[in-house]
Amino acid sequence: MHDDHSHGDHHHHHHDHSHHHHPHGLGHNAARRPIQWQTPHDPFASQGETRAADPDLDLVEMAFVTGFASAPDPTSFLRLAHIPFTGQTAEGDVLKLLRVETEEAVDVGAVSPGLGGGPMRHDPLPAKLVSRRRRLAFLYFDGTRARSLSFAETLALAPAP
Repeated sequence: MHDDHSHGDHHHHHHDHSHHHHPHGLGHNAARRPIQWQTPHDPFASQGETRAADPDLDLVEMAFVTGFASAPDPTSFLRLAHIPFTGQTAEGDVLKLLRVETEEAVDVGAVSPGLGGGPMRHDPLPAKLVSRRRRLAFLYFDGTRARSLSFAETLALAPAP
């Protein structure tokens, strides 16, 4: 957005009446690290998974999900995203990629404990509190069974020997 000191029209112009112009600071086209707001739950959480140390990994993961969903050539998209088709875990297990799974969930209601230990209470959420969660998983085969890995775990795989 741009400051509009035009007093009615939508074009910025210079004028000689006196008022204080504030320097462009936080939130006003300032070059700074983007601020991430918190949601009640991780949009990509799965079975108590811990997030990687990279604070922007969730943004990269969301971009991956969006791009992968519309990719005309999913195999090439995986190569461009550096998702290994064959990788090795820190424990030395060699994994081969079988499937990429995405799932979207939309929370439209909430359950809370009833007062005084009464039955659980269900409330529909107002539109501004409705939340969307996407889950992303990579299904690999380790030679004996299928294993589901998160985006972070997949990126942490070493090249297979």
